[in-house]
Amino acid sequence: MDDVFSPEEITRALVPGVAPPADGPSAAVAAVIRIGLAGAEMLFIERSSNEGDPWSGQMAFPGGRTAALDEHSLATAVRETKEELDLDLANSRPLGRLSDLEGGPRGTRQRLRVTPHLFWLNGERPVVTPNHEVAAAIWVPFADLQDEARYIQYPYPPLGADLWPGIAVEGERVIWGLTLRMLIDFFERLDRPLTIGP
Repeated sequence: MDDVFSPEEITRALVPGVAPPADGPSAAVAAVIRIGLAGAEMLFIERSSNEGDPWSGQMAFPGGRTAALDEHSLATAVRETKEELDLDLANSRPLGRLSDLEGGPRGTRQRLRVTPHLFWLNGERPVVTPNHEVAAAIWVPFADLQDEARYIQYPYPPLGADLWPGIAVEGERVIWGLTLRMLIDFFERLDRPLTIGP
């Protein structure tokens, strides 16, 4: 394993603690990392296809909107991961967070602050049980995320004829948009920048 992908090195590259209270709508996601057969790998979900969901069918990290009872952004990420995948992060190692991003469906004025938290898991791959919001959960090796042969221009018909930078992963799936921006931030912090535009 590249030493830069150890939990200690990742922690040094991240922002410590939780996000400050948001002025408006907010959300948090969990980027979960472990060591697999091909080295470090990260957990992604494919959102279920639902009419009216602006992120329908897209690749993402588990997570969602802040609830009134959530103490902070870290609590939101942990709760949402448990709800969406039945994956309890209580025994994981929180590593820190990336920069907050402004999210919201492209082509709309809806906006919310999204805080990505990173977690380290030891041991075997955990069993996950997706709920109705999640079509699939996949582990993607860092080597695939850094593989330039997987970098594509992704058409997203609801937004017209424009093409968007994306990373092709398992099957026909593509990581793009807000989740790709999070990955770009992550790898830049570790001095392993992705050669793909935001």
